[in-house]
Parts: sequence; C-alpha cells; structure tokens
Amino acid sequence: MRSLRLLLQVVALAGLSLFLEAQAPTTHLDDPVIEQRVSKLLSQMTLEEKIAQTVHYADSSTGPGSPHTDYREQTAQGHVGSFENITGATATNALQKLAVEKSRLHIPLIFALDVIHGYRTIFPVPLAMASTWDPALVEQASHIAAQEATSEGIRWTFSPMVDIARDARWGRMVEGAGEDPYLGSAMAVAYVRGYQGARLDDPQSMLACAKHFVGYGASEAGRDYNSVDMSERALRQVYLPPFKAAVEAGTGSVMSAFNALNGVPSTANPFTLTHILREEWKFEGLVISDYGSVAETIPHGIALDGRVAARKSILAGLDVDLEGNMYSRYLAELVRSGDVPEAAVDQAARRVLRIKFALGLFDHPYTPEPAGTGKPELDPAHIEFARTAAERSFVLLKNGEAGGHAVLPLARDVHTVALIGPLADSAADMLGPWRARGDAADVVTLRAALNSRMQQAGGQLLYAKGTEILSTEDNGFAEAVDAAKKSDVVLMALGEDSLWMSAEAASRAHLGLPGNQQQLLEAVAATGKPIVLIVFSGRPLELNWAAGHVSAILQAWFPGVQAGPALVRTLYGDVSPSGKLTVSMPRYVGQEPLYYDELNTGRPADGIDLTRPPRNDKEKYHSRYVDEPNAPLFPFGYGLSYTKFTYFPLELSASQVSAGALSGRSQQPLHVSATVRNAGSRAGEEVVELYIRLRGTSVALPVKQLEGFRKLTLGPGESKRVEFTVGRDELSFWNIDMQNTVEPAHATVWIGPSSAEGQSAEFIITK
Repeated sequence: MRSLRLLLQVVALAGLSLFLEAQAPTTHLDDPVIEQRVSKLLSQMTLEEKIAQTVHYADSSTGPGSPHTDYREQTAQGHVGSFENITGATATNALQKLAVEKSRLHIPLIFALDVIHGYRTIFPVPLAMASTWDPALVEQASHIAAQEATSEGIRWTFSPMVDIARDARWGRMVEGAGEDPYLGSAMAVAYVRGYQGARLDDPQSMLACAKHFVGYGASEAGRDYNSVDMSERALRQVYLPPFKAAVEAGTGSVMSAFNALNGVPSTANPFTLTHILREEWKFEGLVISDYGSVAETIPHGIALDGRVAARKSILAGLDVDLEGNMYSRYLAELVRSGDVPEAAVDQAARRVLRIKFALGLFDHPYTPEPAGTGKPELDPAHIEFARTAAERSFVLLKNGEAGGHAVLPLARDVHTVALIGPLADSAADMLGPWRARGDAADVVTLRAALNSRMQQAGGQLLYAKGTEILSTEDNGFAEAVDAAKKSDVVLMALGEDSLWMSAEAASRAHLGLPGNQQQLLEAVAATGKPIVLIVFSGRPLELNWAAGHVSAILQAWFPGVQAGPALVRTLYGDVSPSGKLTVSMPRYVGQEPLYYDELNTGRPADGIDLTRPPRNDKEKYHSRYVDEPNAPLFPFGYGLSYTKFTYFPLELSASQVSAGALSGRSQQPLHVSATVRNAGSRAGEEVVELYIRLRGTSVALPVKQLEGFRKLTLGPGESKRVEFTVGRDELSFWNIDMQNTVEPAHATVWIGPSSAEGQSAEFIITK
C-alpha cells in the first residue's frame, strides 16, 4: 500500500491525469463477504437499533474537546450511527469505545467533517483548484487531506461539492468546480479517488460524499436554499453528469440538496434519490440529508409535521437524517403504524452498515493516538504541495505594458513596491471558507512573503492597508496614495471577506469590490503608477472598471496556507501563471446567470456591434442588452501566461462519422488534432481545450460545449501535437425522446486556449 501511495504522488505531481482516469472505482460495496456480514448483523438488530444507524448528529460544542454528555449516553445505548464535528483521536476514540464496548451489538461509529479543501494543510478553495485544470493535482491534494483527517479519527468528508454553478451571486460557487459539466465531472472523479484511495478499508481512506443532489447550484436569483425549476433535459445534460461521474468513480455516499427541484424538496424526492440514483445508476452507497433538511420539508410545504417529513424522506430513498432529528423521533412509530414498511428502514440501515464494514471499522475501530497534545504539526512536504497548488490556480486576466515591457513578471528595475489593500496581510482570509482545522497562524501572507523577498533583493516595501474589506471610512486612503506615489509599481490586494461573503448563506446581489475598495482603487490609480490588482474572492467579481484602468489583474481566489510565497513567486516570474477560468466573469451583475455553453436563439446577435446602444430596428430586435455587450468580461477557459502560445490549424482523421457505429459496441471514433507552439521566450504551461457544437439535431444544443482538455508544458519555441478522440461520449446528448444517443448532425469542433478562441473544422455525423 505504501508503494501505491508513492506511485500516486509521483503520478499526480507529473500531471498524468490520463493514467488516473483509467483506474478502477475505489469502493468495494459489492463484496459478497461484506454483504453476508451485513445480513447477519441486520438479522440480530431490533427496529430501534436499525433506526439508530440512520441517525447522524452534528456536535455543536466548540473545539475538539469532549462531546456532549447525552451523546455519550446515546452512543453507549447504540442509539446513534454517526457524528460530525468531533475531531481528534482522543475524542473520537472515547465515543468509539462506548459504541464498540458498551452497546449491545458493538456497532462502530463513523466520524465526519466538512473537509473541503484540506484538513490541517489548507489548499486553495475548490473553485481555485478547478482553475488548475489538473485533476491529478486535485487528487493528490485530496489524498493529503485524507491522510491528515484520518489521523484524527475522521473517516467521512462531506466533499466534493459537484454542483454546477452558473450564477456568481450564489456564494457556494466557491466550493465547486464552476459552470461546466465536463470539467466538473473530471474534478469530481479526482476528489473521490483522492479521498478514498485504492480501498476504503485503508486506515488513511476517507469516505467521499458527492453533494448536493441535485440542482442546488441553479438556485433562483443565486439566493442560497432557493427553489430550482428546470427541464429534465437540462437536469440530465448539465447538472447530473458530475454526480454520475462521482458514482462511477466509487463515491461511497451522496448528500441530498436543500433546494426543491421542480416543486419536490430534494431530501424527499423519489425521482432523483431512487429512480435515477438507485435504479438507473445502481448506486450502492448511502444517501445522507443536508443539515436539518428532513425537517425543512415542513417549511417547503410538502409535510405538515415531523412525522410526515420522516415518512416522505425515508420512502423517497434518504438513508441518514443529518441533525434533523426526524428519524430518531418518528421512524419507529411510523413502522409500527404501518405507514412505513420495516423493509425501508432495513434498506437504509443496510446501506450504512455496508459502508462501515467497507471502511474496516468493525475490525479496526480506533485511531492511533498521538504522543503529544494539540493540533498535529504540518508536514513540510504538504506545505510545499500547497504552494504548488496555489501557483497553478492563479489566473492572469490582464498583463498590460508599462515602460515598454509587460508589468508582470516584475522587472529587475522595480526597487520600491507599494502593497495596498485589506487582504495584503489578512492571514485568516487566505484560508477561505470551510477551513476544517486550518489555522491562520500557519498562513504566510502576501505582505510577509513580499517583505522577505524584497529584503533579500535590497528593495523597499511600502505597506498601507488603505481600508477594511467592508468599510466605508476613507481614513487610510491618504496613506495608501502616498505609498503609491513613492513606488515603482503598486500591488493592490482587494476582494471579499472569506467567511461572510463566500460559501453557504453568502449570496450577493452586488458583485463589485465590497465596501469602499473600488474607491480606494480609483484613488490609487489616479497617481498614474502601474497597478497590479490581485483579487481574492470565492466567485467572479465585477472588474469592468479595473480592466480598463489598471495595468495587470491576477485572480488569486483564496489560496490557502502558502498564499504569500505562491503569489510572490508568480509576481516575480519564478513560475508562470497557468490557471484558467472555470466560470465566466461578468461585466455587470445584470448578466447573471452567465455561462459560455448557452443555447442559441432564433434571433442571435451575431454580427451586431453590441458595444453601443442599437441605432435602428435591425440592430435592436435581437437577443441582446441595449446597454452592455452580451459577452463576459473574461470568458470560460480564459487565462494568460508570461509566454505566448500559438495554435495551428486542426486536422480531422475523417470528414464524417456514423451515428449508428458510435452508438453501437464497435465505436469508430474521430481523431482531432492540432499543433500548439510556445512562441515566447520562456517556458510555460498551456491548457488546450476542445469544444464541439452540433446542429440539425432533434433538440437545440449549446453554441459550444467543452469535450476535452490537455495540459502541456512547452519550452521556448517548442511545439507539440495534441490529439483528442471524439466518440460517443463526446457527441451524445439527451434527445427529444429523452434518450441519450448520437444523432445525425452537422458538427463543428474547435481546439483553442479558451471558449472564445480557437482553430475550427467541420464534419458530418451520418446515420
């Protein structure tokens, strides 16, 4: 097993995602030996003991200390199946000992935690990790998180969030991979394999949980917990694929969503939880509710009381009630009254027990306890990997010239730097939301790292906070402007509060820089000095003014514990930016929801000048805004480098393919290739993206869809041929009869650096 982990580390660091994509699922829930053990145990259980396995409590006490007394009593009596927010081997072992040694049937507990982007070593937030376009890197980061979390008794994480998010107003966009189902699916697989490893019974394996099933990212108006109404085709074409990919990769659990989908709360939705997940996808793991969402079916309006809430949820296929306390209160009564068949409870308990056996908890329930006390120390290798992940997640949005050369990387003649902004030295904000057991004391801020670098080089750093993130006071403006005037270049660290403005319950109606940061930016820009704007956020922000008035823009997201060193190495050119957007960046919030793979209309605005208001009927009566362009400020897939890549015309292996052959067993795929050249003077990484459009089909399809990507490293002047295989998976869709198939069509294929650029060619899909 140790050699396997070493191999995975080497593979991940090399970026060989194709190797990882070929690996088998990580769970073994179809093991007949496990099923025999589950059946034997289930036959000995009382109704109350079965129900206990469906009960999950979230400890609300602060810190990793002893859990509540009533939790200990319930555990000893065998009345609870799993816990959340109890961490540390000493605390988890204390409860586990009660479950294993005091309860009648000695059934172990599972301990869970929201390990979202690291446990002790905090990596960039998931939206940033997705911006690397590197599933192997994401897998390795998740593997490290699992190593650290399992050493403290955590065997279950409520990650990955694989919701497709297309509205930047929604705060939980930070927790996912962005707007595209293809990329989202690749990231979902990477997280599952990283957390779960080769086998669940490995002591360093942590059960993954794909969430939130399903459609949560499409909440109306970008408002958290809001309702979702969409066609089944949109559900299957856009929002379900990352979940299906996670299931096929072997995720052991799935979490239902808070939202109602087409009028049915996801927690009690038999169409999604049973028909799709169980019957179509053959999922054998467990389904857990989101926090309190069984009880929330009451305000949703489909249940008048807790009894009905519990009944509808268990019958829909929900196995575990997370802190709703509806199953523990009402399931026994519902079974005895005949309103819920005991077989439904048996099935839920069976799924939980199956996971516990697969995790090896019955054979090895305890976690080795450390000799010391307090938080575990950070591993230097993990810290270094966190820095690498951050460097690859940054997206260079603009890099203009000053003094005859590009502003970035910083030139050797830059001796005095002004560092301005409320996020330049905010260690806690660098951790982002959902920071598990990360500690702000571990963070190296931009100010600290930059000061160290400039001292070594004999330069001078002038620091001015300027304002607070949400302040309306301008007391610090004068100091900031003065620092800018004395500098050769200005670095401005602006953006969001990582806890209050990102993640759950953090929806925003305005997407500009919060507080008076925009006014600070404008005041500093008035000095005429070159400005590099570094944006820290968990979503795309409105950067329209900045794009027209500052020299360079670097989207840094929330980069984690190594924020400062990663940024300094990037700013000075030790590494070249290689991240690319996985979300479309709006010009203004009025464009939201905004995404690249939209459906065309009968009146597209092709060929119309959208940079000015319409001047006549010919320009007006199109699908357009009269006051802004339709296009995003920066498109999906976009990101600059310190070098320049050129693309040569692509080639097709054939001018037509057969839909019948592609739909059959003997596929005859098409090969699409193009040459990419580094035309610059320094090495760099480029994400090469493949897009496809189909026309003449039974239903309207997007103007362009991502169907492949490769990450290349090219030296100066170096060229590489990139080839993609286009087969059934790339050309199939849900047709007018709601069948996933390939139809005859006219196809356009692009290979390029973003969704808005690229070399194209056409081919025909025949019958």
